[in-house]
Amino acid sequence: MRKSRFTETQILAILGEGEAVLPVAEVCRKHGISTASYYQWKSKYAGMSANELKKVKELEAENSRLKRMYAELALGNAAIKDVLSRKL
Repeated sequence: MRKSRFTETQILAILGEGEAVLPVAEVCRKHGISTASYYQWKSKYAGMSANELKKVKELEAENSRLKRMYAELALGNAAIKDVLSRKL
């Protein structure tokens, strides 16, 4: 996946400009983005503040770590069951 030129805080600032005063086309032209990108960002980051965004990123990182731990344990459990079934 391609990395964005803008950080999440910059995206929130751009969305704030669009909600505040300027029309969407003007904001997109000013920052050099397409209207499709603007509306994708709006659907993803709608109503978020910088603190909420930070908490979401932390939760996503923790969730991925827990998923990896579960996958390793499930694989180990399957291997143990396989070995036990062969002995019997």
